[in-house]
Order: sequence, then structure tokens, then C-alpha cells
Amino acid sequence: MLFLSMASMATAGAQEKVESILGADFVSQYIWRGQKLGNVSLQPTLGLSYKGLSLISWGSVGLDVTETKELDFTLGYTYKGFNVGVTDYWFSNGSYFQYKAHQTTHIWEANVGYDFGFLSVKWFTNFAGNDGVNKNGERAYSSYFEMTAPFRLGGLEWTATLGAVPWRTTSYDANGFCITNVSLRATKDIVIKEKYHLPVFAGLTGNPRAEKLYIIFGTSFSI
Repeated sequence: MLFLSMASMATAGAQEKVESILGADFVSQYIWRGQKLGNVSLQPTLGLSYKGLSLISWGSVGLDVTETKELDFTLGYTYKGFNVGVTDYWFSNGSYFQYKAHQTTHIWEANVGYDFGFLSVKWFTNFAGNDGVNKNGERAYSSYFEMTAPFRLGGLEWTATLGAVPWRTTSYDANGFCITNVSLRATKDIVIKEKYHLPVFAGLTGNPRAEKLYIIFGTSFSI
């Protein structure tokens, strides 16, 4: 229904700058909020945006066919620096159309944040689906808080990120408040032709809670 409404909006408001989102990332490892979810992966993106409202589908498919595949849909709204949204995560170790509690592999998450330019902050909370549990075995409403700061150094665009889990949940293997994501990423825009640029990036991600350190490399394609 959301796709149909966005498509209708795109047709009716073509003169009002409806924008399409089409692209893909190719990464050496799939690292998400300090957790490793896969090895070499292709991660396509498809969506529409209109006057701050966006509907975006995103997926991850590993080159190893035995790895779990992921498909997400995010409905979001941005006004100046403020942003809010809802994401439906789905993982291929279950039926896509199975929504029953304790049986589904969908996870629904709400997020809210603000981008100050020099620093962006964002809060995420799972509110339904296959969420983790707390020490009592009850839904943990697993949450994650992140701060991101962009800067330029040595001819590259850099991003520093600090992420933390505020309370106990099995979703992040957290026994309480803990830092799960300390990362630094650099991006270089390679000009192939005057109108075609190929961004490449590399980054280091540390997870103090899991005592893990990862290095990744990737490239982005977009139209």
C-alpha cells in the first residue's frame, strides 16, 4: 500500500520534484552497529522521496549463498535537521509473510534524531516482532543510541561514530549499558568521467562489548 501511494504521488506530482533512489553498495564485510552480520555482500537500495517523506527498500545478499539474506523497508520523514521513521527488518531464515508473535523473523523499529550539521544524534527502539529479551525473558524493547560527526582531513571525507546500547537485551548481547560501536570511516570520490563519480570507502569498527575489531572496504553505485 505504501509503495502504491508513493507511486501515485510520483505520477501526480512529477512537476514537484519527486526523487527516485537507486543504488547499491559492495562491501568486504557487513558490519551493522558494531555487529558482524555477513561477509562479502551486495547491498541494493530502491526508493522514492517527496517533500521530506521517503519510502526506501534496502537489502543485503552475501556472496556465500548459505548466509542469511536481509530485506528492509523504511518509511521516514525529514524536516530541516529533524528526522523520524519506522523500519521493517526481515531476515530470510523465516517466511516473509509470517507475522505471528514469537514466530516471525520481522523486527519493527522506530527512530528519531536530529542533524546539527557538525553532529547528528539518533535513537532507535524495537517495538514489535522478533525482538530480544531482558533478564526476565520479556520483550526488551531493544534500543540503540548513536552519535555521528563528519569532518574533512587529508583530502578525504571522514565520519566518526559512537554507538551504545542503553539496557540489557539479547539482540545486542548486552547485559546493561554498553558501547557497541566505535568506528571511523573515510570516503574518496573517484571521478571517472565528468558526470560520473565512484565513491570508495574504508573503515575501522570496534565493538568494545564483544571485544571485536573489523576493517571494511567498499564502493557505492548510484543513479
